[in-house]
Amino acid sequence: MAHMDRRKRVLVVAIVVSFIAFLDGAVINVALPSIAEELGGGLALQQWAVDAYLLTLGSLILLAGSLSDSFGRLRVIRVGLYGFAVTSMLCAVAPDGLVLVIARALQGAAGALLVPSSLALIIATFPRAEQGRAIGTWTAWTTGAFLIGPLFGGILVDLASWRLVFWINVVPIAAALMIMHALGRDEPDPDRERIDWIGAGLGVVGLGGTVFALIEQERYGWGSPAVFVPFAVGAIALAAFVFWERGTAAPMLPLQLFQARNFAAGNLATVFIYAAFSLGPFVMTIFLQQTGGFSATLAGLATLPPTIMLVVAGSWFGALSTRFGPRLFMTVGPIVAACGYLLTLSVRDELDYWLQLLPGILVIGLGMAMTVAPLTSAILGAVDPARAGIGSAVNNAVARIAGLVAVASIGVIAGARLDVDGYHRAALGTAAFLVAGGLVSWLGIRNPRVDDETAVPGEERDAELA
Repeated sequence: MAHMDRRKRVLVVAIVVSFIAFLDGAVINVALPSIAEELGGGLALQQWAVDAYLLTLGSLILLAGSLSDSFGRLRVIRVGLYGFAVTSMLCAVAPDGLVLVIARALQGAAGALLVPSSLALIIATFPRAEQGRAIGTWTAWTTGAFLIGPLFGGILVDLASWRLVFWINVVPIAAALMIMHALGRDEPDPDRERIDWIGAGLGVVGLGGTVFALIEQERYGWGSPAVFVPFAVGAIALAAFVFWERGTAAPMLPLQLFQARNFAAGNLATVFIYAAFSLGPFVMTIFLQQTGGFSATLAGLATLPPTIMLVVAGSWFGALSTRFGPRLFMTVGPIVAACGYLLTLSVRDELDYWLQLLPGILVIGLGMAMTVAPLTSAILGAVDPARAGIGSAVNNAVARIAGLVAVASIGVIAGARLDVDGYHRAALGTAAFLVAGGLVSWLGIRNPRVDDETAVPGEERDAELA
């Protein structure tokens, strides 16, 4: 019973800390007009209030995974929570746009410490037979953060102030720290390898430079030195990162992780699936406001059904994927979600939410619930538990960067306006991403060949080596 209580506590902690990081990245969108109205800065401030957070989150998450494996998951989570609390309060009291952007960048760095450590904590605590259901519960709640963010943020802004969006973070952080108190402390791994600081620096510069260019190219164009130079530096740094990781004795990103078929194929599927999971809800929320005339709060409420379906069905599909293997669910789930977006192509200038959007939204929610937990468990199940932190970090970095690139490319996909025609193009593009993710899963994923449910993940990983 004591073990069961500890597992439940670990799962609650993992959900809360990841939910904090994910929700904060999504909740701010509806607060941007109020922020710009009070602090000035116009569109540029609004963009950087979002992008500064995503930039540091995406570029530091690999380093955070390495730190988690070396210094202990609970220790790294505590540091991340304290850092997130301090930076949230700094955002809440920011007197001008510059302070807000700097605080958001620091907040993203703290958030990077939370996500890979929380998933690694689940892998290290739950036996193989229970990981699918646990990860399903985790993904249901944490992925839901992206979907309820606009609704939650809209309510806070409408009732009080955009500053409450940041102040509210202190409450779940305090709750998480209280729950963690009973878990004790973990010690650093005595056999840990030295931290690959050179690889970490190259990864930060590489991801930071390329993501910066992708964000700013829409404003300045690819020919501008402000875009071309960071992109070139980032691309060179990424190439140097791969070269360095192949040759160093203690790499931050062990490239042999990708020798496991499910890890390599799962991350490739993640590129397409999470590009769609970011692009689709983003486009739908903006379309409902700009073309459908919905308020920010009502638009968030209108896109809430998939969140409910994830919470209700996510752990169930996770348990089914443990029993039957992840391949079928990772193939069918994205294709079902793609069919949901195709159903929304019935939208017209005279928008009827109940007939034109809601049926598709419900199908999208079913597809997402079928996909997320099996995808996560397939990838992490292919990783040795000692590398769970970096394995989780790689997958989260892939997901965040894929979503960031997809949203940054909205002008190319949908055109200059998110009117009906623009929404149709975006929905088709989202469906195409999802179908591609399903096909990659069918061709690349293999169900684990493990007869004994208590087999250790390392044995399963060895069975999956391509």
